[in-house]
Amino acid sequence: MMNKLKGLVVEEQGQGMTEYGLVLGVIAVGVVGTLVLLRNQIQAMFTDVLTNVQNRNGAQ
Repeated sequence: MMNKLKGLVVEEQGQGMTEYGLVLGVIAVGVVGTLVLLRNQIQAMFTDVLTNVQNRNGAQ
């Protein structure tokens, strides 16, 4: 009887970890998808920052 109760607790913990893993996987896919969609804007932003830094260093 005790072994069956312990088995139920372990199974529930394993199920919870699986659910957390799936949620984390969905979030990761969403982040990667967003970065792919916004890559041109992100690249332009970093290019602007680099240009501004280079111009400030050249003015000194």
